Amino acid sequence: MTVLILVCQMAFGWGASTLRAEEPVNTQPDQVMDMVVSDDALQPEGVEGIAVYYAKRFQGRRTNSGQIFDHDKLTAAHPSLPHGTKVKVMNLANGKSVVVTVNDRCRKRSYEIIDLTRKAAQELGFYGQGSAKVRIIPQ
Repeated sequence: MTVLILVCQMAFGWGASTLRAEEPVNTQPDQVMDMVVSDDALQPEGVEGIAVYYAKRFQGRRTNSGQIFDHDKLTAAHPSLPHGTKVKVMNLANGKSVVVTVNDRCRKRSYEIIDLTRKAAQELGFYGQGSAKVRIIPQ
């Protein structure tokens, strides 16, 4: 029994020693200020990416959320945002923006992308061009 207690104490002592935090890094006040103020802090929120719009053949089909797709609504497909998320999409070329609701999924790509309805693409001013560089901002 004493051997079991001794083994448990050794195991506990070993486990506790691995949980120690690393030593804090000493920094100069100037270094801290440089870390706080960066170019990222000056950028507007959201993610830059590419917006495209659905092909006509998807009209009337079911989306991933179960809703019927309609080109005349302000909806979108996104690879990772939850269904029902409202997203502001801003066209970086002309400054126009629109708020859409995510109700479908699109395939994941190596860059951020959002698929929009025809109506959303028209409001952003890139319908007929195929795609546009946008900023995607979850609301």
